[in-house]
Amino acid sequence: MQLIIGNRHVVPRSIQRIAGGVEAVLAGEALLALLEATFHGGGSIEVLGGDLDRRPMDVAAIRMTGGATCVTLVCAGPAPQLV
Repeated sequence: MQLIIGNRHVVPRSIQRIAGGVEAVLAGEALLALLEATFHGGGSIEVLGGDLDRRPMDVAAIRMTGGATCVTLVCAGPAPQLV
């Protein structure tokens, strides 16, 4: 699984499925893109791949420890229908 943040394709250091969403470890430009989208309305956040493919996500938690930033993302609705 990967993330789409705004118009950016983001590859987390790691990502794992949790109940209702995912936890991803982000750094550098990936983390900056997520913070921009979360706090400044810089675009939507979606999961790419897996059973949550194209699902919109909301940021539920950001935990910074040492050199790692773990972000908890929860599903914010169904995947958009493609027509």
